[in-house]
Amino acid sequence: MDALLSVAAGIGLAAACGFRVFVPLLALGLAGRFGFVPLAHGFEWLATSMALVAFSVATLLEALAYKIPWLDHALDALATPAALFAGVLMVAATTAGLPPALRVPVALIAGGGAAALVQGATVVARFKSTALTGGLGNPLLALVELGGAVFTSLVAVLMPLLGLLLVLLLCTGFLLWVALKFGKERPHDRPHRPERP
Repeated sequence: MDALLSVAAGIGLAAACGFRVFVPLLALGLAGRFGFVPLAHGFEWLATSMALVAFSVATLLEALAYKIPWLDHALDALATPAALFAGVLMVAATTAGLPPALRVPVALIAGGGAAALVQGATVVARFKSTALTGGLGNPLLALVELGGAVFTSLVAVLMPLLGLLLVLLLCTGFLLWVALKFGKERPHDRPHRPERP
């Protein structure tokens, strides 16, 4: 059961990386420091004072930078690979109970996959917001994303199984939306063209 909880916590934190990169790192560092989440061997540095100060400063800067329209799109270009890396790191750092041969693929697939799906959803939402509001709605979207990162991180640490369920619902919803939005055009949706004689 401990292994399942640690995997669930890691996947929840990985998904939170898709909203914001540094909020889940700070959450995991604090959770490791105060004994809520045991950190795997080699990841104890996440709970050191130096790491926590660095994550705190980075969280503040990231939150402020996303409030600036157009800069947020540039940040997405950097945040996407960073979110994938952080997502893998979250699962690797929390799955101390898994054997190394299993921990690596779980971290890559589950951690990287959860972070990628949520990050993809935020990038799409930002493009939509920019198109509809000329970028003026982006600071509000950034606030929602920050709230999502904080909420998902807290649930992943305090109630890992509920966090995992939340991640599954988020990812399923996004995948269904993509399937509906970009699915193959049905024949009856195509405009009718009269045949030439």
